[in-house]
Amino acid sequence: MITFDHVSVHYDDTDAPVLTDVDLTVDEGELCLVVGHTGVGKSTLLGTVNGLVPHFTGGTLYGTVTVDGRDTATHPPRELADVVGVVGQDPLDGFVTDSVEEELAYAMEQLAVPPETMRKRVEETLDLLGLADLRHRAPHELSGGQQQRVAIGSVLTAHPRILVLDEPTSALDPTAAEEVLAAITRLVHDLGVTVLLAEHRMERVVQYADRVLYLPGDGQVVSGPPADVFRTTTIAPPVVELGRYAHWSPLPLSVRDARRAAAPLRARLAGVPVPPARPVPAGADRLLEARDVSVRYRGQVLPAVREVALRLRGGETCALMGRNGSGKSSLLWALQGSGTRTAGTVRVTPLAEEKAGTGARDPGTISPTAARRLVGLVPQTPTDLLYLESVKQELDQADAESALDDGLSARAILDRLAPGIDDATHPRDLSEGQKLSLVLAIQLSTAPSVVLLDEPTRGLDYRAKAQLTRILDDLAAEGRAVVVSTHDVEFVARTADRVVVMAEGEIVADGPAAEVVVSSPVFAPQIAKVLAPLPYLTVEQATTALAAQAMAGDDE
Repeated sequence: MITFDHVSVHYDDTDAPVLTDVDLTVDEGELCLVVGHTGVGKSTLLGTVNGLVPHFTGGTLYGTVTVDGRDTATHPPRELADVVGVVGQDPLDGFVTDSVEEELAYAMEQLAVPPETMRKRVEETLDLLGLADLRHRAPHELSGGQQQRVAIGSVLTAHPRILVLDEPTSALDPTAAEEVLAAITRLVHDLGVTVLLAEHRMERVVQYADRVLYLPGDGQVVSGPPADVFRTTTIAPPVVELGRYAHWSPLPLSVRDARRAAAPLRARLAGVPVPPARPVPAGADRLLEARDVSVRYRGQVLPAVREVALRLRGGETCALMGRNGSGKSSLLWALQGSGTRTAGTVRVTPLAEEKAGTGARDPGTISPTAARRLVGLVPQTPTDLLYLESVKQELDQADAESALDDGLSARAILDRLAPGIDDATHPRDLSEGQKLSLVLAIQLSTAPSVVLLDEPTRGLDYRAKAQLTRILDDLAAEGRAVVVSTHDVEFVARTADRVVVMAEGEIVADGPAAEVVVSSPVFAPQIAKVLAPLPYLTVEQATTALAAQAMAGDDE
């Protein structure tokens, strides 16, 4: 179905080719998982399949990519649209209509599908992806996760023989991600659709993959069965990391497989003190207090946020979780002050005045500049806050707006978060992790008491997430309150000491991370499921406990 014959891709502004001499064949009905660290060329590999590389992205393509008998070098994307369906990282980039229903029909209109067939496929896709209640909504009004499902649906209605998906579950809650992956798996097994899927949250999808394509970063592509490839990769989901540490064979790819192999390990860990997943935050005064916060948008019958009360202390990192559309983003913008708030109060104390207990203000009632000194917010798409032509211009503008004589410059903050970024680089040419670091540096230049991040792990691999965890730990250590809205349960297990769960605009759970996530089969991380009933959340906890046990045995 797809053949790579000595394929290399070289962009004019890079010293080395992104892909080098790739020989690969993908058979019909295969689900191939494409993995690798951020920036190694996964999107380039996917782009060669439908002709986006080089027809749209530029660069030079050497060798031959053949898709269903067509050479992509001589067939631009429009001539491959009936065979290859593509869903990119940012759903909004691909929307062209004013309603979900019309968006699902658009691709079929371009392919001249008969109207009666179009109507049937639209209804089937609405049900398949749980979009029936959203059919008349405008795509730009939906949550990020809902937009992702619409983007996938708009491709599925055309019934392509090949699906190319670039991080299709990055904005989805765990339940919605399982539904989407189940639908993709049905297409593979029932209809023989060939799927190439790149995903950083490998724990969600690796058990469904027939083959893994691993890009180590040197231009090569390593292809093979998942268990074989993951033996030596530098990137792997938690169950695989645990399996490699415990020398399990075959290497487990799912919680079920790991659970079956873990009985001896659970026996060894029984009775061993569990190291804390996170340092316990020191006691601090209240930095933010929200009372009866409600958000209702024009034209919506039900409120997006309903009478929420929330208190944040300095030094804590709080994860805000819940299904797509539960009100998480609306709450963050209401707390920040520039978003809609139809009722309630928010009081934030400047960090410098925390000990004195005075100076609490409502960020929604003061100037935007003053509000940024109280609450900094990094939105789901960090580039929404980037509008200048270079990194230096963005940093200089942040310093000019912060006007803090005794504070760190935005450049100094960026060098601490992501060192080595050239001043002359255009912000939109940065990797996802670098964009996030730049926006975070801009927001931190005003030294806010409270830092809010909305889905910050989209586009980040495990290594980049670990770096983000260290950054948030440093912010908490400085006495700030940090709130992270996320669907990434593995990131929560490593990063948060408190979890707040929202549903239907209300808070339905609020407590220590270990208690809240383990009590929920939806939000529990993989290691918690594998080692239950032992209260472990991360691989690091388990390996630390085993090392301590071994040292105690040596001392005896």
